[in-house]
Amino acid sequence: MAKTTAKPSKARRKKAAAPMRPLSLRQGLRWLVRGVLAVAAVFLGLIVLFSVLRPPTTPYILAEGWRHGGVERTWVPFEDIAPIMARTTVAAEDANFCLHWGFDMAAIRTALEAGAGRGASTLSQQTVKNVFLWHGRSWPRKALEALITPVVELIWTKRRILEVYLNVAEFDQGVFGVDAAARHYFGVSAADLSPTQAARLAAVLPDPKGRSASQPSAFVQRRASAILDGAETIRRDGRAACFED
Repeated sequence: MAKTTAKPSKARRKKAAAPMRPLSLRQGLRWLVRGVLAVAAVFLGLIVLFSVLRPPTTPYILAEGWRHGGVERTWVPFEDIAPIMARTTVAAEDANFCLHWGFDMAAIRTALEAGAGRGASTLSQQTVKNVFLWHGRSWPRKALEALITPVVELIWTKRRILEVYLNVAEFDQGVFGVDAAARHYFGVSAADLSPTQAARLAAVLPDPKGRSASQPSAFVQRRASAILDGAETIRRDGRAACFED
Protein backbone atom coordinates (compact mmCIF):
# COMPACT_ATOMS: atom_id res chain seq x y z
CA MET A 1 0.00 0.00 0.00
CA ALA A 2 1.44 3.38 -0.97
CA LYS A 3 2.14 5.76 1.86
CA THR A 4 0.57 9.18 1.75
CA THR A 5 2.42 12.21 3.04
CA ALA A 6 0.41 14.80 4.87
CA LYS A 7 0.79 18.24 3.39
CA PRO A 8 1.85 21.00 5.75
CA SER A 9 -0.91 23.31 6.70
CA LYS A 10 -1.17 26.75 5.12
CA ALA A 11 -0.29 28.37 8.46
CA ARG A 12 2.91 26.31 8.73
CA ARG A 13 3.90 27.10 5.13
CA LYS A 14 3.33 30.79 5.75
CA LYS A 15 5.38 30.69 8.97
CA ALA A 16 8.25 28.83 7.29
CA ALA A 17 8.33 31.23 4.37
CA ALA A 18 8.17 34.36 6.48
CA PRO A 19 11.44 36.33 6.33
CA MET A 20 13.37 36.92 9.51
CA ARG A 21 12.70 40.31 10.98
CA PRO A 22 15.69 42.53 11.67
CA LEU A 23 16.45 43.33 15.28
CA SER A 24 14.77 46.41 16.58
CA LEU A 25 16.84 49.20 18.10
CA ARG A 26 15.72 48.16 21.57
CA GLN A 27 16.70 44.53 20.95
CA GLY A 28 20.05 45.59 19.53
CA LEU A 29 20.77 47.73 22.56
CA ARG A 30 19.74 44.90 24.84
CA TRP A 31 22.20 42.52 23.18
CA LEU A 32 24.92 45.17 23.26
CA VAL A 33 24.41 45.69 27.00
CA ARG A 34 24.49 41.93 27.55
CA GLY A 35 27.75 41.68 25.62
CA VAL A 36 29.35 44.53 27.56
CA LEU A 37 28.25 43.01 30.87
CA ALA A 38 29.63 39.60 29.83
CA VAL A 39 33.02 41.11 28.95
CA ALA A 40 33.03 43.09 32.21
CA ALA A 41 32.23 39.91 34.16
CA VAL A 42 35.16 38.10 32.50
CA PHE A 43 37.58 40.89 33.35
CA LEU A 44 36.27 41.15 36.90
CA GLY A 45 36.64 37.40 37.36
CA LEU A 46 40.23 37.49 36.11
CA ILE A 47 41.08 40.45 38.33
CA VAL A 48 39.75 38.63 41.41
CA LEU A 49 41.48 35.39 40.37
CA PHE A 50 44.85 37.06 39.75
CA SER A 51 44.71 38.85 43.08
CA VAL A 52 45.77 35.53 44.62
CA LEU A 53 46.93 33.34 41.71
CA ARG A 54 49.75 33.88 39.24
CA PRO A 55 48.69 34.95 35.75
CA PRO A 56 49.78 31.95 33.68
CA THR A 57 50.77 34.18 30.77
CA THR A 58 49.76 37.43 29.05
CA PRO A 59 48.67 38.31 25.50
CA TYR A 60 52.02 40.00 24.82
CA ILE A 61 54.10 37.12 26.22
CA LEU A 62 52.09 34.69 24.09
CA ALA A 63 52.68 36.82 20.99
CA GLU A 64 56.41 37.16 21.66
CA GLY A 65 56.72 33.45 22.41
CA TRP A 66 55.09 32.62 19.11
CA ARG A 67 57.30 35.12 17.27
CA HIS A 68 60.59 33.97 18.82
CA GLY A 69 59.80 30.32 19.44
CA GLY A 70 59.73 30.72 23.21
CA VAL A 71 60.55 33.15 26.01
CA GLU A 72 62.61 33.21 29.21
CA ARG A 73 60.31 33.62 32.19
CA THR A 74 60.22 32.40 35.80
CA TRP A 75 57.70 33.62 38.36
CA VAL A 76 59.07 34.53 41.79
CA PRO A 77 57.08 35.75 44.80
CA PHE A 78 57.65 39.25 46.07
CA GLU A 79 59.58 37.91 49.07
CA ASP A 80 62.19 36.44 46.69
CA ILE A 81 62.88 39.76 44.96
CA ALA A 82 65.60 42.01 46.37
CA PRO A 83 63.92 44.98 48.09
CA ILE A 84 66.15 47.38 46.17
CA MET A 85 64.65 46.05 42.91
CA ALA A 86 61.16 47.04 43.99
CA ARG A 87 62.35 50.50 45.05
CA THR A 88 64.35 51.15 41.87
CA THR A 89 61.39 50.09 39.73
CA VAL A 90 59.05 52.46 41.51
CA ALA A 91 61.63 55.26 41.46
CA ALA A 92 62.16 54.78 37.72
CA GLU A 93 58.60 54.22 36.55
CA ASP A 94 56.20 55.76 39.07
CA ALA A 95 57.67 57.57 42.08
CA ASN A 96 54.20 58.41 43.41
CA PHE A 97 53.00 54.80 43.18
CA CYS A 98 52.04 54.72 46.87
CA LEU A 99 50.18 58.03 46.70
CA HIS A 100 47.73 57.58 43.81
CA TRP A 101 44.72 55.35 43.11
CA GLY A 102 45.88 54.23 39.67
CA PHE A 103 46.31 57.53 37.86
CA ASP A 104 48.91 60.19 38.66
CA MET A 105 46.95 63.33 37.83
CA ALA A 106 49.97 65.62 38.30
CA ALA A 107 51.99 63.52 35.84
CA ILE A 108 49.09 63.52 33.38
CA ARG A 109 48.86 67.32 33.49
CA THR A 110 52.62 67.59 32.99
CA ALA A 111 52.46 65.17 30.05
CA LEU A 112 49.64 67.15 28.43
CA GLU A 113 51.60 70.36 28.78
CA ALA A 114 54.73 68.71 27.36
CA GLY A 115 52.90 67.22 24.39
CA ALA A 116 52.19 63.70 23.14
CA GLY A 117 55.84 62.63 23.30
CA ARG A 118 55.80 62.26 27.05
CA GLY A 119 54.02 59.40 28.82
CA ALA A 120 52.25 59.43 32.17
CA SER A 121 51.30 55.79 32.69
CA THR A 122 51.52 54.58 36.27
CA LEU A 123 52.76 51.15 37.30
CA SER A 124 49.13 50.19 37.87
CA GLN A 125 48.22 51.12 34.30
CA GLN A 126 51.27 49.33 32.91
CA THR A 127 50.37 46.20 34.89
CA VAL A 128 46.82 46.27 33.53
CA LYS A 129 48.12 46.69 29.98
CA ASN A 130 50.69 43.90 30.36
CA VAL A 131 48.38 41.37 32.03
CA PHE A 132 44.97 41.95 30.45
CA LEU A 133 45.37 43.91 27.22
CA TRP A 134 47.58 44.32 24.19
CA HIS A 135 50.49 46.63 23.41
CA GLY A 136 50.39 49.52 20.97
CA ARG A 137 48.73 52.90 21.03
CA SER A 138 45.01 52.84 20.38
CA TRP A 139 41.98 54.53 21.90
CA PRO A 140 40.12 51.24 22.58
CA ARG A 141 43.07 49.91 24.60
CA LYS A 142 43.48 53.16 26.51
CA ALA A 143 39.76 53.21 27.27
CA LEU A 144 39.81 49.64 28.60
CA GLU A 145 42.96 50.42 30.57
CA ALA A 146 41.24 53.43 32.15
CA LEU A 147 38.24 51.31 33.12
CA ILE A 148 40.17 48.33 34.49
CA THR A 149 42.89 50.17 36.42
CA PRO A 150 40.65 51.51 39.25
CA VAL A 151 39.15 48.03 39.71
CA VAL A 152 42.62 46.51 40.02
CA GLU A 153 43.59 49.23 42.51
CA LEU A 154 40.44 48.45 44.51
CA ILE A 155 40.94 44.67 44.65
CA TRP A 156 44.72 44.23 44.59
CA THR A 157 47.16 45.61 47.14
CA LYS A 158 49.96 47.89 45.97
CA ARG A 159 52.39 45.12 46.84
CA ARG A 160 50.47 42.70 44.62
CA ILE A 161 50.43 45.15 41.71
CA LEU A 162 54.20 45.57 41.95
CA GLU A 163 54.75 41.83 42.34
CA VAL A 164 52.76 41.05 39.20
CA TYR A 165 54.41 43.87 37.26
CA LEU A 166 57.91 42.66 38.11
CA ASN A 167 56.99 39.16 36.96
CA VAL A 168 55.49 40.09 33.58
CA ALA A 169 57.54 43.12 32.51
CA GLU A 170 59.85 42.71 29.51
CA PHE A 171 63.56 43.33 30.23
CA ASP A 172 65.07 42.19 26.92
CA GLN A 173 63.83 40.57 23.76
CA GLY A 174 62.00 37.43 24.92
CA VAL A 175 63.02 37.94 28.57
CA PHE A 176 60.10 38.48 30.94
CA GLY A 177 60.10 38.93 34.68
CA VAL A 178 62.79 40.13 37.02
CA ASP A 179 64.16 36.69 37.89
CA ALA A 180 64.68 35.72 34.25
CA ALA A 181 66.22 39.16 33.67
CA ALA A 182 68.60 38.85 36.63
CA ARG A 183 69.83 35.47 35.41
CA HIS A 184 69.95 36.60 31.76
CA TYR A 185 72.02 39.73 32.41
CA PHE A 186 73.99 38.97 35.58
CA GLY A 187 73.76 35.24 36.32
CA VAL A 188 72.11 35.78 39.71
CA SER A 189 68.61 35.30 41.10
CA ALA A 190 66.20 38.18 41.67
CA ALA A 191 66.88 37.87 45.41
CA ASP A 192 70.61 38.44 44.95
CA LEU A 193 70.54 41.57 42.80
CA SER A 194 72.91 44.30 43.91
CA PRO A 195 71.76 47.94 44.00
CA THR A 196 73.66 48.73 40.78
CA GLN A 197 72.22 45.69 38.99
CA ALA A 198 68.69 46.51 40.15
CA ALA A 199 69.05 50.11 38.99
CA ARG A 200 70.29 49.00 35.57
CA LEU A 201 67.34 46.63 35.17
CA ALA A 202 64.98 49.45 36.07
CA ALA A 203 66.75 51.72 33.60
CA VAL A 204 66.04 49.39 30.65
CA LEU A 205 62.32 49.02 31.36
CA PRO A 206 61.09 51.84 29.09
CA ASP A 207 63.03 50.40 26.12
CA PRO A 208 63.94 46.75 26.81
CA LYS A 209 64.80 45.96 23.20
CA GLY A 210 67.01 49.01 22.79
CA ARG A 211 68.90 49.05 26.11
CA SER A 212 71.17 46.56 27.87
CA ALA A 213 71.65 46.13 31.60
CA SER A 214 74.83 44.06 31.33
CA GLN A 215 76.48 46.28 28.69
CA PRO A 216 74.99 49.64 29.59
CA SER A 217 75.46 52.69 27.42
CA ALA A 218 76.57 55.95 29.01
CA PHE A 219 72.93 57.00 29.09
CA VAL A 220 71.84 53.83 30.91
CA GLN A 221 74.65 54.28 33.44
CA ARG A 222 73.61 57.87 34.13
CA ARG A 223 69.98 56.82 34.30
CA ALA A 224 70.78 53.99 36.73
CA SER A 225 72.69 56.37 38.97
CA ALA A 226 69.73 58.76 39.06
CA ILE A 227 67.38 55.85 39.77
CA LEU A 228 69.47 54.78 42.77
CA ASP A 229 69.21 58.30 44.17
CA GLY A 230 65.46 58.23 43.58
CA ALA A 231 65.13 54.84 45.28
CA GLU A 232 66.85 56.19 48.38
CA THR A 233 64.63 59.28 48.31
CA ILE A 234 61.36 57.33 48.26
CA ARG A 235 62.68 55.08 51.05
CA ARG A 236 63.43 58.09 53.24
CA ASP A 237 60.26 60.08 52.57
CA GLY A 238 57.86 57.15 52.95
CA ARG A 239 56.81 56.71 49.33
CA ALA A 240 57.94 53.07 49.47
CA ALA A 241 55.87 52.23 52.55
CA CYS A 242 52.92 50.72 50.67
CA PHE A 243 54.95 47.78 49.34
CA GLU A 244 57.67 47.36 51.95
CA ASP A 245 57.24 45.68 55.34
